[in-house]
Amino acid sequence: MNQHIAPVELSKSYRLLNHGPTVLVSAQHNDEVNVMAAAWACALEFSPAKVTVVLDKTTKTRELVEKSGYFALQVPCYEQLNMVHQLGNISQFDDPEKLQTCKTEVFYQENYSVPLVSGSIGWLICKLIPEAHNQQTHDLFIGSVIAAWADTRVFRDGHWHFSEEHKNLKSLHYIAGGTFYLIGEEVKAE
Repeated sequence: MNQHIAPVELSKSYRLLNHGPTVLVSAQHNDEVNVMAAAWACALEFSPAKVTVVLDKTTKTRELVEKSGYFALQVPCYEQLNMVHQLGNISQFDDPEKLQTCKTEVFYQENYSVPLVSGSIGWLICKLIPEAHNQQTHDLFIGSVIAAWADTRVFRDGHWHFSEEHKNLKSLHYIAGGTFYLIGEEVKAE
C-alpha cells in the first residue's frame, strides 16, 4: 500500500482531471475485475462532483461498469507508461489474464469494492449515473464521485505540484499511436 495516499475533498476532486490526463478506468462485478486506458475523461460538475468518460461498447470494463454501477478513474504516471499502453491495447475478451499480462496490481480502499490501480497518482471512485441514450449513442458514461485520493508527493492542498517532483510521477497525456506527453512545466499568469 502506498503510504503517500491521502483523501481529496470531493469539492476539489475535479482538479485531479482538470489538466487532461490519460486515465485508467477500473471496474469489478462479482469476481471479474478489469482495467482499461482511456483518453477521453473529464470533470463535469464541481458540486456534487461528477465526471464523464467514454467507454467503447467492445470493452470488458464497460460491461463491468454497466453490471456493477461503479467505476474508478485513476491518473497514471510516467512510471506506468508501458502498462498504460498495454492496458489500452489488450482486450480482456482476448486475454483473460490481461491484468497479469500487463503487470497491473489493484488494491481496495476501506469501505469500497471498486478496484484501484497501484502506482497511480490520483484515484476517483464513481457511482454510475445511468443515462441510456448517452451510453448507447455516444458511449458516454457519467459518474458521481463518491471518494477521491491522491499521492501527496504530487497533489496536496488541493493542487498538483509536478514541478517539484521526479519525472516518474508526472501524469501522462495520450496523443496517438503509442505516443504520450508528460505534463509540462508550471507557469503562472500575473
